[in-house]
Amino acid sequence: MSVDTSSAEIAYPQKGFQVPEGATDVLLIRHGQSAGMTASNFRRTDTGQADPELSDKGHGQAAAMAERMSRAGIQALYVSTLIRTQQTAAPLASFTGLTPVVVPELREIQLGDWEGGEFRRRLEQQDPMILTLMREGSWDDVPNGEGDEAFTARVRAGLKLVVDAHPGERIAVVCHGGVIGAAIALATGCSPMAFMHVDNCSVSQLIVHDGLPIVRRVNDTAHLGPAFSQASDEALI
Repeated sequence: MSVDTSSAEIAYPQKGFQVPEGATDVLLIRHGQSAGMTASNFRRTDTGQADPELSDKGHGQAAAMAERMSRAGIQALYVSTLIRTQQTAAPLASFTGLTPVVVPELREIQLGDWEGGEFRRRLEQQDPMILTLMREGSWDDVPNGEGDEAFTARVRAGLKLVVDAHPGERIAVVCHGGVIGAAIALATGCSPMAFMHVDNCSVSQLIVHDGLPIVRRVNDTAHLGPAFSQASDEALI
């Protein structure tokens, strides 16, 4: 016997999101605020990225983030080669007992001629070259920089490395604004410039299942105060 449902009211109740079995839950945490970059207080790594330590405010942000994330059930903790991510992860490592693992592929983009604070200076001054970069959504416009293809490829490789190591687990990756922008761009097909201005110590989230990334949150700063976040403390550093 067939039932005519063409005019019947059929209810399909909406259900809350459930993480697929075997998926990796990736919390992308941007480092805390960096100390002001001057000739006396930043170092360069052998890969060329500026490597400032956290400011006092940055350490406070890291502590607030760690207190919240300590209850999130994180099972592994990753950082980049740059000290600001390692200092940001330190309070969370203390809370959880996890040992941060360094993933070189997740360091910040190499900015070529715009290293050492030059990118920030141009951004603050609304340099026409910066505006073109933002409009076109391409790191290829940075003179002697790493460029889109190389940067995206290594971020993809770094994420694959950590995701493949933790099926069915939740992990925290303390990294950088440019890296988070690239990661979300890979998941959505958008320009990485659309997502690189996440706040210091913000949390973004990807659920990765069978190679398919699902964006669950971007720039969550609830642990940093009650105010609605509208602008990042700093640009890309």
